[in-house]
Amino acid sequence: MDDADTDALLRALYEHLHATEELPIERTASRWIAEAEAVAGDLADSELADSVVRERVGHVEHLLAQVEGTGSEEADEHVRQAKDIVDRILAA
Repeated sequence: MDDADTDALLRALYEHLHATEELPIERTASRWIAEAEAVAGDLADSELADSVVRERVGHVEHLLAQVEGTGSEEADEHVRQAKDIVDRILAA
């Protein structure tokens, strides 16, 4: 995966997490998602070494693993998409 692909995936990761902000979701899930969103936003807006990107994406993976459900089908879909993107980045 080249840098442009990774940049696009990082932007998509952030956008999926950011899209949950205005949705009515369960409080605990909201906390985990908000922290993951903050890390993803930093990744999307920064030029970082590949090793740092992988480490921080791993942190996002850990945070999202804590989310079992949000109480919103739309938010659940955004979280699922974000998890898929994390998997793609880490597999590359």
